[in-house]
Amino acid sequence: MAKLFVNPNVKKGHINPELQGHFSEHLGRCIYEGLFVGENSDIPNVNGMRTDVVEALKEIKVPVLRWPGGCFADEYHWKDGIGPKESRKKMINTHWGGVVEDNSFGTHEFMELCRQLGCKAYVNGNVGSGTVQEMSEWVEYMTFDGVSPMADLRKANGHEEPWTVNYFGVGNENWGCGGNMRPQYYGDLYRRFQTYVRNYNHDKPIYKIACGPNADDYNWTSKLLETLFDHSAGSLLNGLSLHYYTVPNGVWQEKGSATEFDEKSWYKTLKITLKMEELIKRHGAIMDQYDPEKNIGMIIDEWGVWTDVEPGTNPGFLYQQNTMRDALVAGINLNIFNKNCDRVKMANIAQMVNVLQSVILTDGEKMVKTPTWHAFNLFKYHQDNELVESSIETRQIGLEADCMIPDLSESVSVDKDGKLHVTLTNASLTDASDIEMILAETPVKSVKGSVLTGKMNAHNTFDAPDTVGCEAFEAIKTEGNKVKFTAPACSVLHLEVEI
Repeated sequence: MAKLFVNPNVKKGHINPELQGHFSEHLGRCIYEGLFVGENSDIPNVNGMRTDVVEALKEIKVPVLRWPGGCFADEYHWKDGIGPKESRKKMINTHWGGVVEDNSFGTHEFMELCRQLGCKAYVNGNVGSGTVQEMSEWVEYMTFDGVSPMADLRKANGHEEPWTVNYFGVGNENWGCGGNMRPQYYGDLYRRFQTYVRNYNHDKPIYKIACGPNADDYNWTSKLLETLFDHSAGSLLNGLSLHYYTVPNGVWQEKGSATEFDEKSWYKTLKITLKMEELIKRHGAIMDQYDPEKNIGMIIDEWGVWTDVEPGTNPGFLYQQNTMRDALVAGINLNIFNKNCDRVKMANIAQMVNVLQSVILTDGEKMVKTPTWHAFNLFKYHQDNELVESSIETRQIGLEADCMIPDLSESVSVDKDGKLHVTLTNASLTDASDIEMILAETPVKSVKGSVLTGKMNAHNTFDAPDTVGCEAFEAIKTEGNKVKFTAPACSVLHLEVEI
């Protein structure tokens, strides 16, 4: 029996709701057809945002949404997406499928979506092909409450009051699609561009995010921070991004199917996703050299599973199905983010709808919640809680010596009402795990739970939307300060413990 030790009296950090954030790019059918169908659509909508999708996203308490990219951000010119829709400029989306982007979803539409979701806005600016003036004017357009050319333009376009921009990314992947820059060069550009991301509302300052590394590019982190901290205090930035995708076979050219995979691929995929812990620790150690008090947040604003696209779909649309393997990837990563919440302040899964590891899939008027949606639904109870000390006994599982992984992962938090929330994953495909949770000097009053489980490649389709879903978890025994239960094979579990 595996022992899960929890000390509710030792607080380890604050779990920002933004650790369960999301990412929406002008890519494939994420924005158009997924989130936005237009006011004249037969699909039920409010101001063009499809009602079923918005309601499903509100259910998992989406805390923040990043937009408009991604690679798209560094070719996006925001003035093309304002004003009457019929007069907005059209462009070719060169990164994603070579399709026409008609800019009918722009700044006003994004802010309306955030309003409906009740989430914070994370806007990504254009450094790769844009100018300082363009970025400066965008911030002015969105946030200035006064008399100015951009504020007047916003009012003329129908929005009298300024919006709140909570987070602003100064460029995206500038080591690659955002300009193929060296870290020192980008660092100097960041210093310049961020100067003109003005805080017009001092009560709601914009949290500025610099483009950080791709996966294990520790040189980028080191050289960038050296450049940013040279001849200046670290107040130039609030956050540093990190991008890391779980590529099932570890080879971008041979990613494999989202649904057709074997047990070896299962364990290899989870081994690859567990590298997230190493990346956080090693990049975090470099950040500690400049920011030992951890005032600068690590922002993991792109993460998730990246497989081959579904057969017969546009390869530039990155549309893939979503299985229990994705749910385990989500659960493992969300536990990692929680347990590193002293440094990790936001994490945005890629992407929200119809692209990569989505929480929602749509087809015309049909919509399904993916296994990943259900995993997020279990983790939402951690939002805005205090992480408490916990550890769990694990055993190594797998089919190949170089792809062994721990069978279990966990994180535990306490909410404002004093209730404990435990999330746990069991990555074994064959073995349930008997677990005894021991709470230090804390008797247990009651426990209730929910579980997500199924076969490794189980997934929801438009014809069978409820194949995978959460169920009540009731096989729980309590005695004093101990809780005993069995985590099913291939499962994600949430327990609420009243103490």
